[in-house]
Amino acid sequence: PGLVLPLNVFEERYRAMMRELLKTPEDESRRFAVVAIRDGHEVSPSAPGMPDATAVPDRGPAAGFGDDPLKAFHEVGCVADAATIRERADGSFEVLATGTTRVRLLSVDASGAFLTAELEELPEDPGDEAGALAEGVLRAFRQYQKRLAGARERSLSTGADLPDEPAVVSYLVAAAVMLDVPARQRLLQAPDTASRLREELKVLRAETAIIRNLPSLPASDLTRGPTSLN
Repeated sequence: PGLVLPLNVFEERYRAMMRELLKTPEDESRRFAVVAIRDGHEVSPSAPGMPDATAVPDRGPAAGFGDDPLKAFHEVGCVADAATIRERADGSFEVLATGTTRVRLLSVDASGAFLTAELEELPEDPGDEAGALAEGVLRAFRQYQKRLAGARERSLSTGADLPDEPAVVSYLVAAAVMLDVPARQRLLQAPDTASRLREELKVLRAETAIIRNLPSLPASDLTRGPTSLN
């Protein structure tokens, strides 16, 4: 929630979804659900695969997600509101969306041109001591930013004021910290804001300690450089 999501939509099943969203008037919300993949492939094969070079790739809305698409996705996702949907000359789309409300995935229907789902909206319960926890998380997050800027050997240029509303803080930090999908998923599906903030406080302290001991780069950047056999 709150995260701005730019999308490059090129697969036919997602093009079909965008074409359907464009039927909604511009002055109304053009919403769709974003759910992380637990097991499967975001992009379905478009050419004969290995090891059989003649194998015909699966096509259709559930391609890459197995016999039961519901099992391929994490249970909790987020509704996204598409502010702009721009079609290119080749039929693909540029989309700019913003996350809004958390939802739980109840069922998935693969009978149409794209996957649709039955969703249950999840309320955002503040939990206990969310305000105090948010203050602690913001302090830890600023320290994390400083350590990260130092590890990257860059200046820290974040003059913008950070929010102080606990739920907004919790989602901002979840989006900004370098975490893998399972870790982000745990934060997204936390039972309340306070629980999410408590987990983020642990994560920020741990990540800050790791960055402090790295030579110059955050771990994710180390994977992008050439591999040394030494």
